[in-house]
Amino acid sequence: MKIFLVNPPFKTEYGKFSRDQRSPAITKSGTLYYPTWLACATGVLEEAGHECKFLDCCAKLLNIKTTIEIIKEFEPNIVVINTSTPSIYSDGEFAEKIKEVLPDTITVFVGTHPSALPEETLTKFPSVDIIARREYEYTLRELAEKLETNEDISSVLGISYRNGKNEIVNTADRPFIENLDELPFVSKVYKEHGVDPKDYFFAAAEFPMMMIFTGRGCPNNCFFCVYPQTFHGRMAYRLRSPENVVEEIEYILQNFPELKSLGFEDDTFTADLERTKNICRLIIEKGLEKKINWWVNARVTLDFDTMLLMKQAGCRLLIAGFESGNQQVLNNMHKGIKVDWSKKYVENAKKAGLLIHGCFMVGNPGETPETMEETFQLALQLNTDTAQFFPLMVYPGTDAYKWARKNDYLVTEDYSKWITEDGLHNCVISLPGISNKELVEFCDKARKRYYIRANYIFSKIKQFITYPAERKRLFKAGKRFIKFLLKKDE
Repeated sequence: MKIFLVNPPFKTEYGKFSRDQRSPAITKSGTLYYPTWLACATGVLEEAGHECKFLDCCAKLLNIKTTIEIIKEFEPNIVVINTSTPSIYSDGEFAEKIKEVLPDTITVFVGTHPSALPEETLTKFPSVDIIARREYEYTLRELAEKLETNEDISSVLGISYRNGKNEIVNTADRPFIENLDELPFVSKVYKEHGVDPKDYFFAAAEFPMMMIFTGRGCPNNCFFCVYPQTFHGRMAYRLRSPENVVEEIEYILQNFPELKSLGFEDDTFTADLERTKNICRLIIEKGLEKKINWWVNARVTLDFDTMLLMKQAGCRLLIAGFESGNQQVLNNMHKGIKVDWSKKYVENAKKAGLLIHGCFMVGNPGETPETMEETFQLALQLNTDTAQFFPLMVYPGTDAYKWARKNDYLVTEDYSKWITEDGLHNCVISLPGISNKELVEFCDKARKRYYIRANYIFSKIKQFITYPAERKRLFKAGKRFIKFLLKKDE
């Protein structure tokens, strides 16, 4: 079959919409994630013998009209559309446009939002024929096989669709993929479909960069994190073997020599310490640490010795969810860490020579103006290389969303309001004593207070002068970010 897999256009006039990050939006720093899930599915379908076209419209800033023309020319039997909560209405309209020019083409939605709300999604968007829920690579493969031979699709696990009576049918969930080594390298799909790394950006990473995954699932219980709760499981923690991971690094080095940095976009790369160490040892054994640096999401429980080995293996950056400076708020969000651990983590990371991107969040259960200020003071004390401040984002399918609905904290159920008119992150919850606007304003001011400090600015100038490899990302991120930092408060 001919299958078109697309990360569709969205608000192209404002910038690149990062649909695949944990909180989809057009970001202030210009960050754009690779569509790794869509790429992996493309590889699986191609290995099964299907003719596929993979297109990331957000990376290329393609508009709807141009994209529809490209799809129409390909004449696919199936169009797989990547979607998210903030873009769901836009993506539904996109499916309508496809149906207008290719009425017999099957449209399939994939992503966290339709996985969490399949019945609502199919009801709201009649131009969407099928939803492939959760991890969808093998679901799409089986679905394509059934459609190609005109077989009944009711036996395909992990889909939602309308039957002949226009009733919504949800088949049983597909078991999570256990052997991740069987999956194709997403980097190979990037290469074969002409993906240009210069179209993507992560403000804390050297430019140009690439993102891949080495594991799925997360053994932790943070009540806000969308992917483990709606997509690949909390306790179904599965990992690629060290040998398989390093083999992909070698493929990347051979095929993308221009890359400076590589991101392992697992929720918690270091959850299995022995595997982490084995990956590092293999990288060192093969001498790959001299050819590219890398970054990971690493929980604040990570020990100094492992940090040191990671640094030796080429790790440059740790991304850590410190979230709050108040212990009770951390407990309320089921973060499972202590404030003192965050302080020790940063101390150890700096000692090991690793940069840190710190993540801070306000608006969780038990939040007050005082606890929000505690969080900011912790950020100042940790003084990480980069930091982000966000209000709590509540996405359907998460405990955070259920908590917000139960307590009538949601200020809207219009998913388009999850971002602002120009595509930036928004906040849709108001707490007792703290409105959604106040949560956003606090984060905006915290960002300015953090970055517009004399010693921080001096440290960035010093970094720019001392480390030539950092210049591209500092200039690229700073040029876009500064207009938000200097924007007058309304």
